[in-house]
Amino acid sequence: MLYRVVLFALGLAVFSQVTSAMDYSEQRQPCAVRDPLRQPFFGDLHVHTRYSLDASTQGTRTTPAQAYAFARGKRVGIQPWTDEDTALRSLQLARPLDFAMVSDHAELIGEVYMCNTPEVEGYNAWQCMLYRNFPRGAYYLFNFMSSIKASHLGLCGEDAQLCLDAARQPWSEMREAAETHYDRSSECDFTAFVGYEWTGVQPASGGNLHRNVVFRNAQVPELPFSYIDGPAPDKLWDALDAQCLQAAGHCDALVIPHNSNLSAGAMFDGLGADGEPMQAEYAATRARFEPLVEIMQHKGASECYFKPGVTEDELCAFEQLPEDNIAGYPNPPQPDTGFVREALGEGMALQHRLGVNPYQFGFIASTDTHLGTPGAVQEDDFLGHGGAGVPARKRIPPGLPDKLEYNPGGLAVLWAEENSRDALFDAMRRRESYATSGPRIVSRFFAGWDYAEDLCQQTDRIERAYASGVPMGAELAADASDAGDKPRFLLLSQQDAGTSGSTGVPLQRLQVIKGRLLASGEYREEVIDVAGDANNGASVDTATCETRGKGFEQLCAVWTDEGFDPAESAYYYARTVENPSCRWSQRLCAASGVNCADTRTIGEGLEACCAAEHKPVVQERAWTSPIWYTPPGGAAPTAALKNAGP
Repeated sequence: MLYRVVLFALGLAVFSQVTSAMDYSEQRQPCAVRDPLRQPFFGDLHVHTRYSLDASTQGTRTTPAQAYAFARGKRVGIQPWTDEDTALRSLQLARPLDFAMVSDHAELIGEVYMCNTPEVEGYNAWQCMLYRNFPRGAYYLFNFMSSIKASHLGLCGEDAQLCLDAARQPWSEMREAAETHYDRSSECDFTAFVGYEWTGVQPASGGNLHRNVVFRNAQVPELPFSYIDGPAPDKLWDALDAQCLQAAGHCDALVIPHNSNLSAGAMFDGLGADGEPMQAEYAATRARFEPLVEIMQHKGASECYFKPGVTEDELCAFEQLPEDNIAGYPNPPQPDTGFVREALGEGMALQHRLGVNPYQFGFIASTDTHLGTPGAVQEDDFLGHGGAGVPARKRIPPGLPDKLEYNPGGLAVLWAEENSRDALFDAMRRRESYATSGPRIVSRFFAGWDYAEDLCQQTDRIERAYASGVPMGAELAADASDAGDKPRFLLLSQQDAGTSGSTGVPLQRLQVIKGRLLASGEYREEVIDVAGDANNGASVDTATCETRGKGFEQLCAVWTDEGFDPAESAYYYARTVENPSCRWSQRLCAASGVNCADTRTIGEGLEACCAAEHKPVVQERAWTSPIWYTPPGGAAPTAALKNAGP
């Protein structure tokens, strides 16, 4: 026991030393507020503005600067709301975000700018005339060429140089907007990241291959590398390595696969660049560049698959879409068509075979808004987001502002010492992140070999959890245990505090999700309730959306995995579930007086209120990044990235 006391003291000393100072990669003032035990910062890393083709052709005119202003809680005019002649609708986020990133599609930003700027060569090309006069037709033509054919259009000239030149202006504006809104003062009020989306589609299945690229600082390549430049993920990684990581200076980048529920299985297909089974080098490169995955956004949740009679975890039905692909082919989802939990299991199997886990993902969520409104996740005031849903120009109040199957999206939460680019980027790199479906639930998750059973009652529990264990996103070292030890986990969650005009919803329960790889190679999952009460009697009146029953403001538990087998690879993550509340669609249906028993109450645009697929009740939630255990000698560590954080 003495050696563990010594290890605890050493761990505490090392942790304090590592987190006591910030080595910035760019000039800025040190943050006045800095917590070595880290703080939760809420943000949105998936935001589209007027420079994304699918946003601009639906009527969005929001600039990158306006998007960052909106994230900071400023009042912003969004135009048009219903058509070109509609005046600005002034919008304001009820609670500002701590960070955000405009992620306009790298593909076609030159063409979009060209078609909207009379003085740019190519403005009068027939493709631009189509864009300005028949935007929906341009949407399909331009997207087909870029996302499926991986090609620019004819208006771009020889070697696409006209469009590449035109792309410099919007890319410059995106960077300047991030620089303008990044708070470099000691107040550290807001962090704006520079980034973009790399957007491609697998032609045969319509599967989404989309990824968001996040840069550590303002040192970025001259132009974003697009799917047209390299229509495969490894080509993106190679370009970032050559143009950023290996370049002079402090350029650093990571890549976040998003919306995998619509990837038709292509996001986690286990294949390498040559279409053959993945090999170690490819797996290691993916693991280096893609530490996170987007588990929730406007176009549904990607946590896990649910089908009655097939899967037992009913909470997996949460925001599950009816299709498995971004192209809209009528193919229903299956367990292996892009769900993250299945990928986590496949990652452990690949690690057993290759020595590296390419799917060792931390979790985030975001909105994927196409209105330039980062953080607009309120169920009680859903704006619609426009990404594959109802275009902004077609919104006719009081109808539903988006397709029934879509939702307001979620938030990314990063545990960092301070609100600076470097601190937040380091949190992403080490996967100390979690996702929420919108509410600002505060959630923590740790694992160790000898946590005290009464750790929840100790005032220094977080300090002790760090000192003798690991946080979400980390690996629990097998060699730190004694024979017969079982891992013990500390889980904490606190309900969304809400705002002065809207109180948060109490928590219902706190769960551990465990996935393990048996010696036989079979994969198994377990869902364990560790705190709260799934049968607490809480409910919601769907006619008024008034919530009923009690819940919990805070939940804390120390859970021991009594079924632990030291010879099996395993991952664990925590899921916090709120009491039931009205979904965004039901809130609007109820506010409009819809009574499905009386057809006279079903106004124009409200027909979906009474559709069979309408789910009026939702249970919002949060998902922590996993913690992994690998048997001794089970895998070789991956190489560290240039400029990687601790």
